[in-house]
Amino acid sequence: MSEHRTPLGDIFTEAAWRQNTGLVVLLGLCPLLAVSGTVVNGLGLGLATTFVLLVSNLSVSLLRKTLRPEIRIPAFVLIIASAVTAIDLLMQAWFHDLYGVLGIFIPLIVTNCAIIGRAEAFAARNPPMAAAVDGLGTGLGFCLALVLLGALRELAGHGTLLAGADMMFGEWARSLELTLVPNHPGFLLAILPPGAFIGLGLLIAARNAIIARGERRAKAGSPRVTAPVARGESA
Repeated sequence: MSEHRTPLGDIFTEAAWRQNTGLVVLLGLCPLLAVSGTVVNGLGLGLATTFVLLVSNLSVSLLRKTLRPEIRIPAFVLIIASAVTAIDLLMQAWFHDLYGVLGIFIPLIVTNCAIIGRAEAFAARNPPMAAAVDGLGTGLGFCLALVLLGALRELAGHGTLLAGADMMFGEWARSLELTLVPNHPGFLLAILPPGAFIGLGLLIAARNAIIARGERRAKAGSPRVTAPVARGESA
């Protein structure tokens, strides 16, 4: 089985930005839309998913030459489920309030198509370091989408940012909450599921606009090749 020798930086950029799970590939949309009501909720689920991706990709890569083809997928699911169980227990013990908010979506990380997809498409075909970087990039890209969508919905719905930061960082983090719109009356649509779809659409459009702008700048900055002037002709 051939192994890619792509530079690690390119692997990370591809996973986190060019093939972002939430904004490009559009996998894992159920938790992305369901728990992204605030920045803290999105950050909590995003970091949990990143941990699972990192552990599962690394484990699959290490075992790729010993797993028989007929048990490959069940083995991947077992590895992912073990990592999810570990993060589930850790969050119950150390971030109990946040765990109570995220609820069933922590165990449901097992069913995230992006995780088993990266295990099958990349980790099972590449060495451990490349697989770990791909898992980290995929997870952080998904986390970025969660945090951005959470910030957009929290700001529109409540006029705040980082509300409930103490659930993740402790009591001292209560001072991190920012009230950007004082006396905000609340915007119910932003908090409800339709607001999540609208916010995701806006983020996808913003990413596409950034990509298009970069391509236009690259074209404008590239040197123009002019045809040589034939002999005997005036320039």
